[in-house]
Amino acid sequence: MLLEKYREAKVIEINHYKDVFCRSRQNCVLQHRAQKLILAAKDGRLLYEGAAVCQSFGNENFYYTSCIMNCIYDCEYCYLKGMYPSANLVVFVNLEDMFAQAEQKMRQVSGTLYLCVSYDTDLLALEQAVGYADAWNRFAARHASRLKIEIRTKCANRHFFESQEPLSNVIYAFTLSPQAVVDCFEHHTPSLTERIACAAYAVSAGFSVRLCFDPMIYVPAWQQHYQDMLDQVFCAVTPERLVDVSVGSFRISRDYLKKMRRQQPDSAAAWFPYEMEHGYYHYPKALMEEMEQFLVRGLQAHMPKQDIFLWTC
Repeated sequence: MLLEKYREAKVIEINHYKDVFCRSRQNCVLQHRAQKLILAAKDGRLLYEGAAVCQSFGNENFYYTSCIMNCIYDCEYCYLKGMYPSANLVVFVNLEDMFAQAEQKMRQVSGTLYLCVSYDTDLLALEQAVGYADAWNRFAARHASRLKIEIRTKCANRHFFESQEPLSNVIYAFTLSPQAVVDCFEHHTPSLTERIACAAYAVSAGFSVRLCFDPMIYVPAWQQHYQDMLDQVFCAVTPERLVDVSVGSFRISRDYLKKMRRQQPDSAAAWFPYEMEHGYYHYPKALMEEMEQFLVRGLQAHMPKQDIFLWTC
């Protein structure tokens, strides 16, 4: 199906995607300016247990899968810059194998499988190119009683929501940042206003929406920027109709940050003087707690505490 979509593009056949994607001495900054699309099949294990730095939102059977590697957006703080040796996009075409492993896992676990499908990319931003968010929706509709999926995005793809029917077991998690953070660090992403408008439309249309204020990123006058963001959000979105919200300041593994700094020698996000704890870097403890508690207090003015999930290290 994807090959048919790109029949007029220049196609170069390779033996294995890793021959191109995992080459040494690649420059991810330059590659992001002209990303290549690699189509591949992924074998072996396709579902993974949720990582310690990710929120489970109280779900016991927390897993994730990666049907696409890398993102068309270029956020300076993104862990993908430390995780992958390349900035090119890899789309795995054997989505049915991922569905099969998800079905197998559903049979193995007791209760509902909570599966995040958009951690290592932004599916909604690539929907016109690959159509995978729609495919996951159709899969979730067939397993409404045993499966709950999360699709995380910074996209403002309102057309997608206009073309879909809401499903109670599909959560759309919109990552929101103050416009100052967007301008400084979230290159090529929609503005805060555009993201809020899309999330507000999805909420009003009956979709299950989560707002993710995660990761919080330090910028000068951060208190004012984050307060302005909250004011803008709750002028557009009815908090009672949200599934929940998440809060967490920036954190990243030691190895990933080392690679990010090598790739981005001039990035304030990469070179902030973080502290390391248990193999992860985060803001100095006092600043981290001040930022997170500031946002939690602001959110509690609009919604109950039990609907606010704060990541803790």
